[in-house]
Amino acid sequence: MPEGDTVHKLAAALAAVLCGRAVDSALLEGRSAASLTGGKVEQVSASGKHLFIVFDSGLMLRSHLGMYGTWHAYAAGQPWRKPERQASIVLAADGKRFVCFNAREVELVGRDSLRRKDLMGRWGPDLVVAEDFRLLAARARALLSPATLLVDVLLDQRVASGVGNVYKSEVLFLEREPPVRRLGTLSDHGLANLYRCAAGLLRSNLGGGRRVTRCVHDGRGSLWVYKRRGRPCHVCGTGIVRGVMGRHLRATYWCPDCQA
Repeated sequence: MPEGDTVHKLAAALAAVLCGRAVDSALLEGRSAASLTGGKVEQVSASGKHLFIVFDSGLMLRSHLGMYGTWHAYAAGQPWRKPERQASIVLAADGKRFVCFNAREVELVGRDSLRRKDLMGRWGPDLVVAEDFRLLAARARALLSPATLLVDVLLDQRVASGVGNVYKSEVLFLEREPPVRRLGTLSDHGLANLYRCAAGLLRSNLGGGRRVTRCVHDGRGSLWVYKRRGRPCHVCGTGIVRGVMGRHLRATYWCPDCQA
């Protein structure tokens, strides 16, 4: 699943090629979107894991990539790398095709509509731009039960948006918190630190290249625990453990010694 930093980088890449250009044609879920034809793209932005393409008509095209969504760009006549039936969005502009495959959600909303306001109220502050981590800790306590596992706290986009499965495991390791710890047993300071750490990692990965949470150039990898099951912990040498846990039964990686 693309995480918040990936969606922000995607928004920047699409903005560079779409902003100021008129859309010649548009398809949403295989159907013509005539209301977008001829419209000029004013802005492409990200909010958490949601991508917004804003048109001068006041319409906004929202997409959420979910687990398997990807955006591709194709020159005229260039064969697609995925089947046409998997195309959720197709925008034709300046002789090119910009295609979003396998999006979990696609929706066209008005920029000032009640629907957009309702949507924006459903997820928490974007960690890429969030500043008050104590506020996020308070939101978590207000929205979630004290019995909620930390793996579920970090993934709950209603509290703060942007964290996915990779950062979930990496943040818990860096803060030395066991993934099965309950929200109610963690102090406000400790909870705020989880979000502060997540925000730092997301922001540090907004540039190009692979995702990095471990800035040690020793040839032993750029991540601390994610997808390192059975391999030695970079800190203590204990074998990294993988478990499927939490409300959505997502894979989590941790060090049973460092995160005891």
